[in-house]
Formats: sequence, C-alpha cells, structure tokens
Amino acid sequence: MTRINQLDPRLANQIAAGEVVERPASVLKELLENALDATASNIVVDVEQGGVRLVRVRDDGGGIERDDLPLALSRHATSKIRAVEDLEAIGSLGFRGEALAAISSVSRLTLTSNAGDSEEGAAWQVQVAGRDMAPEVSPAAHPQGTTVEMRDLFFNTPARRRFLRTEKTEFGHLEEVFRRIALSEFDTGFRLSHNQKPVHQLPPARDAASRAQRVARLCGSAFMEQAVAVDMEAAGLRLHGWLGLPTFSRAQADLQYFYVNGRVIRDKVVNHAVRQAYRDVMYHGRHPAYVLFLELDPALVDVNVHPTKHEVRFREQRMVHDFLFRSLHRAIAEMRPGEGPVPQARAVEAPLEAGADTAQAPRQGNMMLAPPRAASHAPQQDGHAQSQAYASLFSTRNDLERQVSDTLAGWPAAAPDQAAASPLPDSRDDGMPPLGFALAHLHGIYILAQNAEGLVLVDTHAAHERITYEGLKRAWGEARVRAQPLLVPLSMAVSTREADFAEHQPDTFARLGFTVERAGPETLVVREIPALLRGADVEALVRDVLSDLVMQGSSERIEQQIDELLSSMACHGSVRANRRLTVDEMNALLRDMEATERSGQCNHGRPTWMQLSMKELDRLFLRGR
Repeated sequence: MTRINQLDPRLANQIAAGEVVERPASVLKELLENALDATASNIVVDVEQGGVRLVRVRDDGGGIERDDLPLALSRHATSKIRAVEDLEAIGSLGFRGEALAAISSVSRLTLTSNAGDSEEGAAWQVQVAGRDMAPEVSPAAHPQGTTVEMRDLFFNTPARRRFLRTEKTEFGHLEEVFRRIALSEFDTGFRLSHNQKPVHQLPPARDAASRAQRVARLCGSAFMEQAVAVDMEAAGLRLHGWLGLPTFSRAQADLQYFYVNGRVIRDKVVNHAVRQAYRDVMYHGRHPAYVLFLELDPALVDVNVHPTKHEVRFREQRMVHDFLFRSLHRAIAEMRPGEGPVPQARAVEAPLEAGADTAQAPRQGNMMLAPPRAASHAPQQDGHAQSQAYASLFSTRNDLERQVSDTLAGWPAAAPDQAAASPLPDSRDDGMPPLGFALAHLHGIYILAQNAEGLVLVDTHAAHERITYEGLKRAWGEARVRAQPLLVPLSMAVSTREADFAEHQPDTFARLGFTVERAGPETLVVREIPALLRGADVEALVRDVLSDLVMQGSSERIEQQIDELLSSMACHGSVRANRRLTVDEMNALLRDMEATERSGQCNHGRPTWMQLSMKELDRLFLRGR
C-alpha cells in the first residue's frame, strides 16, 4: 500500500460523476431540474448524436450572478440549502450541489447566464480548465436566463464511453427523461430537438384541457381515452392525475409515472399500494398505466437517500400506503359502465394458455379481441382440501350459497320496465342506460345490446362472474373472520424477533382469525386458523403473515386467499357458455353490471364488455367515403 494522498479535484469529480452521470440522459435530468428550480417558464433542449456529442439546455429563469458562476461548477456548492435543518423539508428538485461539477469533469461544459441585473444581453460565461479545474469567467451575450452546453461526453474517460449504446438507444433514454420532467411541470413550456429536427413542442399547460392534451401527446392518445382523472385528499395528502382502465394494461411497466411533490420517484411503498389496488381487476402478467401526483408536507418525505434522487423514504409509510391504496381502490371500483371511459373494442395480444376456453376468445388474424380466461387463481390444494374449504365457507355463511344460485333466478323479476321486447329508444334523450338494451344472445356467449353510442358486446360469463364475486365479497365482509380450532396445535420454530412480535400483538392475529401463543424464546404454537382456510398449509401461511406483520405492520395474505376462494366459487357459480338467456335475463344482467363495482373486468382481469360506436361501425363498412 502507498501513502495516503489527497485526490486532485478533477479525479475526485470524475469519481463523483460515476454516481451522477451514467449516460446523456443523466446529464439532461440534472440540467432540466436546475432550470425548473430557477423558475423557468420555457425550456429549450437541443441534443446531437443521442446526446453524446451535445446536450444544450436553455431556460428563461432567474439566472446566476457573475460572482456565483465560479461556484456553480464547484463541488458541494448550492443555493438551495443552507443548514442541516433544510434537508428535512427540501422543496427543490436539486440540492446536492455536485451535478455541474461532475458533468464538467467528464465533458466540455460551458455555462452562460444573465441574472437580469445588467444591461439587456450582457451576460457572463464560465468554463473549467486544467487538472485543478480552475473556473475561467468571461463576458458573453445572452438574454435573461441560463444556457448550459455539454459537449463530447466522456471524451476524457474512454473506458466509460465504450459503455454507451447506439445513438437511437441513448436518445430513447434521453427522451424518456424529457417526458418525465415535462409531465411534472405543466406550467412550463418545453421544446426538444434532435440533430436539428424538432421532436416535441409543448406550450405551457395551465388549464385542465391543455394538461390532458400534454399527457396525451407524451403518453399517447389511447391512454387518455382509456383513463379516468382522479383527485383525492385526506390527512394532509393529495393524490391527483390519471389512472388507466384495468383493461388498458401493458406487457411492461413502461407507462407508470409517479411523482412526489413534483419529483418522479420509484418507491416500494407506492408500487405495493398500486399493485394491491389493481389486484382484483388486472389480467395476470400485465401492468397498469398511470400518471399520478402525490403532494404532501416536504417534512414527511426524505429525498436525500440516493445520489440520483430517484428513491425517497416516507416518514409515515403506513399512512401513505393506506391513503394510496384506499384512493386507488375506490377509483378503480367506480370504473363501472356509465361512470368512466368506455372500453374500446381494440385487439389485445395475449398468449393462449394451456387449457384455456378458446370458444370464448374469437380470433382476428393472429390477434385476440380479448385475452383468454385465466385458470382459477385458487390456492394450490388437493381436491379434498379444497372441497373442505368450500364446505367450511358454505357452512359458515349459508347466504353465500343462496347468492350464487339465486342471482340468475332473480333476473326476470328484476327486469326493468323497458324490456328489450319493447320498442328501443333511438336517442340519448330517451334515458337509455349506459349499456343499453339487449338485442340477442350470440352463440350463448355474447350479449349484443344497443345503446346511445352504438353496439355493446358483453361476455356473459365474465360479467356474471364479476357480479357474483362482488356479492360474495360483500356477504363475507359483513361477517367476522371465524376461527377454526386445530385438532392438534401446530408448534413452529421462529426467530426471536418474530416470537416477540407474536407475543405482544395477539389482537392483530385475532382479527385475522388466528390464535398464536408463545411457547419458548423461538417457538410459537398455533391453535386456531381462519375457518375458510383450514385446508391450507398452516405453517407456511402463518410464516408469511408473520413476516408481513413484522416488516410492514399489516398483512393482506388472509384477504388474498379468501378472495381467491371466493373468486373460484364465483367462476363455478356463474352463467356458463351456451346457456341461453331470455331478453329479460339479458337486460337484468346489463342493469346489474351498471350497479356493480369493477364490473368492467372479470375476476381474472379480462374485459367484460366492449363498445363499438356508430363511427367505428361506419368505418368498418366504408360508409361516408
């Protein structure tokens, strides 16, 4: 080992750049955040060769005074915090004071700025040179605001330059950063050009219509057509933005934007809350789409946990999680016919599963109009254990069985006066319901109905499955979780931490239907479990629940397994294919769908209905051309 030496400034900055600057997109992120912190109204971005040759960001913000310019390219120099206390309530996007120094150490960087305190057009320019990165300030011409120009990224670190990808790939990453920032600041106008060609031109969006238009331009018009606006507030937290329909799902999580106080973030608490909210309605293997903004007191969130500032830590994680879950769960529940956007009859790519019911998935070329029905999501149990679980449920709640069998029988009695046998209204002014009135039952599978917009197609089994499932959940939720004593209490070895938790939180287990006692420093005895799950693997279930309770303070394992059993029951108790329905029965099903939460998707996330408007029908038959 050699003697300890002080690193020279350039080498120190290049090491720091390894955390801050990964590729041109990283540079753009830092420069855009600085421009927004300077209260810019308009930001112009020019890039060349995917950003490797040039990234230039010009803004009309407050600018930087001449005496501060040398400091702007120094490490740990910032105008955004003054004391340790400021770190506990950060309101700016940037605050570390190392980005410009890091960028300038691995590129040729020029910063030109006019703070508006001198004559029009008079400005100052700063660059760094030499091994010591000494700043050199010179006069320049520039309107009020700042321009940062970065050229030849990694020109002096060829090993890192070799890790850069093709121009197309690097520009794709850079454009994604631009999209994230542009979605976070609607009051600011943005412009992006690549190799002197315009890519995005986004004027300031200061009203709801123009904001929705910006989201459509950046995320696609299809997303906005299949999304609902949300705005909810409670306990000092506000959640607003756009939430995609469950049927507008993605193969990848590539259309998910979540912001905390204007900062785009990735967070385990947020991801878990969103997954839980979509759990009952998302087709398996798919991902929801959303653009959501969470606003809360800056003192309640720590953004100083990662060099790139992509991760945050909530001081009240449980409160944030519960607020997000309840808000999104309610918004999704209200996505019923007549309460949100209309599902469009668009092709959805979906692999055909082994054993799937192909009779219910008509093909169009190599595409499917709807994904095949997923296999039952019931827990993996042998037939005897599963039948025991069903028997336990029915013996516990006799009305659940009646609900499954009586729903179909009750339809004719519940049919509206405007039965399909009567003349159909032909205009929106006649009070036609969202799903309209039934016309026919196609091959015993699909209901064809006419509403004010055009033609409605309903998957009979999928729709009835959701209606039955929601009824079962309501009935089960009205009763407390019944406990089933074990004939032979189960003894299991756990960690001391888990044993301590179980000993001091007996009420938490009791609410979930468990009776768990401590029998030693690292031993628990399970005496009762939820009656509905008596056929499950008790030890594995208790370990999972205990792990959730220790790590998160709550557990949804029991609710998930109960929901899976109820979902399987609803599937078996719903109308099957080729069961012919009368007109009154079909109309009653349509009315039930309009009154049932989450009725746009079946229990497995498949769409239950689609709309073909008159314009779309005219287009199919080339009318008006």
